[in-house]
Amino acid sequence: MKFVIATGNEGKVREFKRILEPMGFEVSSLKEMGLSLDVEETGATFAENARIKAKEACRLTGLAAIADDSGLCVDALGGAPGVYSARYSGEGDDGNNQKLLRELAGVPAEERTGRYVCAISCIFPDQTELTAEGTCEGMIGYALSGNHGFGYDPLFYVGDRSFGQYGDEEKDAISHRGKALRAFCEKLKERQAKTMDERRKKIDYK
Repeated sequence: MKFVIATGNEGKVREFKRILEPMGFEVSSLKEMGLSLDVEETGATFAENARIKAKEACRLTGLAAIADDSGLCVDALGGAPGVYSARYSGEGDDGNNQKLLRELAGVPAEERTGRYVCAISCIFPDQTELTAEGTCEGMIGYALSGNHGFGYDPLFYVGDRSFGQYGDEEKDAISHRGKALRAFCEKLKERQAKTMDERRKKIDYK
């Protein structure tokens, strides 16, 4: 089965491919297909925004389209930046991280808790949908550390290291997106098995 990934974020594309391709799925990005996504993320939740992007990518390509919406929810900030994570400062990853540090200035270590959240939506050409979610609990550091990953990874600590210091496979094993994609794959396998069973029943009936 071939999927198109409904994102222009190259970091996300790499993570999707690392996780989905070893499971036997063919994955292409919109960029690889010479396309781009131009939709307003008007949803109030990660799941709603993921659905908006997946539907548009499916319409553009005619393929099953997978989108995620993900972000960082910080307890001391009432869940912010949340669905606004990518556009928190309006100045890209570095600006977002610097704004987060300013907002958390003076907040003690034990109160710098938060989580990465990822919602996955896959829209098929027949307009049916599969969804999955994943979360990863962590702490927000006092300074950027590490040069791996993207987004808030250099500030998001799980254990004694930031995601910016984790290797790809280590991060995939515990990250919000890794968890969501593995849950999605399990649901996809169940869908495929159900489809095959229905086809067999139709053949047997004939």
